[in-house]
Amino acid sequence: MRLVFGDCELDSGRRILLRHGRPTPLSPKAFQLLELLVDRRPEAVAKSELLGHLWADVFVSDASLHNLVAEIRAALGDNPRAVRYIRTVPRFGYAFQADARPPAPDLQSDQSTGPRVVSGDRECLLAEGANLVGRDRDCAVRIDSPTLSRRHARIIVDGVAATLEDLGSKNGTYLNSRPVTQTVALNDGDRIQVGSVEMTYRIAALQPSTITRHI
Repeated sequence: MRLVFGDCELDSGRRILLRHGRPTPLSPKAFQLLELLVDRRPEAVAKSELLGHLWADVFVSDASLHNLVAEIRAALGDNPRAVRYIRTVPRFGYAFQADARPPAPDLQSDQSTGPRVVSGDRECLLAEGANLVGRDRDCAVRIDSPTLSRRHARIIVDGVAATLEDLGSKNGTYLNSRPVTQTVALNDGDRIQVGSVEMTYRIAALQPSTITRHI
């Protein structure tokens, strides 16, 4: 997941938070909490659920959660008195309220080289790190089909290598007609099926096509 909001960018694949283009330190628990709130936005998440997610089978007080929220707000430059990102829901929990979107792809530099998925005459460029596939507006590979889950699958690009995994989707993910039940490596020309939609993984563009983030 790579998302931009305000002057910040959250990159789950590289486990990094950027502000004004510069890395901003966050403790592992704070990063995990920010990921969850961003993923569930604009939904408010109960304190009990957050505590269970962050400290499974370990009892901690609400103060531990409050401290993590304060750490995140400081990293984001957020102000609890004039909230832009993390909203406190009194007697319930917290919510991420800002508009977040995938970073704009650098089409000019990536049109001839680089990994992508191809469906018909359309191509979707893949960024370094995690690329979500699904119906959700924040997916790197957004596919508007009712046969896909909101977050259906994930393609992780690591240099010249890439892997594919299913995210517990309802209609499944297939690689070369075989169901994906664990993380699998991708090779140039592999056929990927998510729901009823078929795509081909390519390591570079082979012919002129329409480059888009929405297949």
